[in-house]
Amino acid sequence: MAPTPAPVPTIPRVSLPGGDIPLLGLGTWQSEGDDAYRAVLHALEAGYRHVDTATGYGNQTQVGRALAESAVPRDDVFVTTKLPPSKADAVRQTLEESLEQLGTDHLDLWLIHWPPDGAARPDVWEQFVAARDEGLVRSIGVSNYSVAQIDELVAATGEAPAIDQIPWSPTDYDAGLVAALRERGVVLEGYSPFKRTDLDAPALTEIAAAHGVSTTQVVLRWHLDHGFVAIPKSVRPDRIDANLDVTGFTLDADELARIDALGV
Repeated sequence: MAPTPAPVPTIPRVSLPGGDIPLLGLGTWQSEGDDAYRAVLHALEAGYRHVDTATGYGNQTQVGRALAESAVPRDDVFVTTKLPPSKADAVRQTLEESLEQLGTDHLDLWLIHWPPDGAARPDVWEQFVAARDEGLVRSIGVSNYSVAQIDELVAATGEAPAIDQIPWSPTDYDAGLVAALRERGVVLEGYSPFKRTDLDAPALTEIAAAHGVSTTQVVLRWHLDHGFVAIPKSVRPDRIDANLDVTGFTLDADELARIDALGV
């Protein structure tokens, strides 16, 4: 019998066309084999309701196993996976393989992982729209796309991505990019929130001390308070738990501004 899941922390959500996405999820890049399975299962038991994977990660089967064995109903979990650029000419086949490996009849979010050969590929995007309209995917988006490439997709199809998943952290903060995505109705989802930031920066250490939390927790709270989606990756139960433990404090406008100023 699966362990009883913990009470779900109050993680903010943002609306996508196909449903609300929790602003904090578990990333699974570089999580392999049983480590990936155990990490996802533990995260669900701890209260996560958002899991991010990709065909290119090679762990969809392990993620699907954890989803199946968890006591958390599938419809309570927001599941994202991604189409690798190498599969740009096998879109439907790749989607069907993802659904089979994840053990689900739909995805909550499907992303084009990288622009194939550096190009926006509206023809691939058209197939994403078709999959969404068929009910196989609830929301569709892109990853590692520029604003110009997003505009190319919209110009060709009239459909904007729900999300652009990009490398993001306080060091990456760019108010112009944030505004450009918001003007287009595209939610910013960030990956690699910690390794791209100097976690010993005075702004972070001082704010962390003021709230009695870690600097990594401050970075995640910065994402949430700005309305950015964050998907920190770990296979360690203690870090998975700590990353979720960010609901007991918020950052005020001055603190957010100090952290924003770390951007280059």
